[in-house]
Amino acid sequence: MRYIRQKVVQLAAVLLLVTFLTFLLLNLLPGGPETAALGIGADEQAQAEFREEQNLDDPLIVRYVDWLGGLLSGDLGDSLIANVPVTDLLSQRLPVTLQLMVYATFLALIISVPLGILTAYKADSMFDKSTNTIAFGLLSLPNFIVGVLLVFLFSIRLGWLPATGSTPFGEDPVEHFRRMILPTIALAVGQIAVYMRLLRTDMISTLQEDFIGVARAKGMPTRRILLRHALRPSSFSLLTVVAINVGQLIGGTIVIERIFAIPGLGSLIVESIFRRDYLVVQGCIVIVAVGFVLVNFIVDVLYAVLDPRIRHARAIA
Repeated sequence: MRYIRQKVVQLAAVLLLVTFLTFLLLNLLPGGPETAALGIGADEQAQAEFREEQNLDDPLIVRYVDWLGGLLSGDLGDSLIANVPVTDLLSQRLPVTLQLMVYATFLALIISVPLGILTAYKADSMFDKSTNTIAFGLLSLPNFIVGVLLVFLFSIRLGWLPATGSTPFGEDPVEHFRRMILPTIALAVGQIAVYMRLLRTDMISTLQEDFIGVARAKGMPTRRILLRHALRPSSFSLLTVVAINVGQLIGGTIVIERIFAIPGLGSLIVESIFRRDYLVVQGCIVIVAVGFVLVNFIVDVLYAVLDPRIRHARAIA
């Protein structure tokens, strides 16, 4: 319970800091939402009435406290431009982004974990050297370049997969995955290289430990040694990086969703920033911050599952 309380306090601190800084930076930008809402040709009186109606002339700290009070009661306010509840916009866009992030993470892990194990087991072999060379090449490619190349090759030249848009899974599962393949690969390519090299390094170190030598002396099969005895203690750094990369994945989805015209949370953030739709941006930031802290909390719990020594240390503390 003490550990959970610490995480709750951490979540509250992160939310306060991130949302306040976002609120401050948005208000420092030139212009305001009245131009996007009323159009460029709106007169000064109409703009003034809009600002008064939306309380935009109140001091920044007053508006932030009002928004924070609504957040505590579950109300994120209404969009200044679309005039719809922010929660409705988030409920429409968030599932698409979550699906893309889950698909990319899953694809990266199912490819990088076997490759990391094999390259560690066959360290300094031709397979290891060639795989690491390819990984270095993938690390040097930004995901938006990969996305453009995938669109050019598989959509324009070959015509195998659609280049833009998304289809809900409930409407047509086959079309849903057809439209998600290219953005998922574009987002996962860089992650595959990072995860594989990280796991390879930790696995090589673990395979040199005494308990691995004892397992080999007992005649255990190589597959069991690698998967049961070497993989678990080598997974801590991988789990940490996967959790930290949630922020990077969110940044990647903003670019990828724009390239593939996917109506997700990333596209909503970009659109709202350009339109100075403060409340929508704030709602998106809350979702991102909560997700980041929760993912790191889950990883901390997984540490105790993978290594009983951590669980016992917490119990003693």
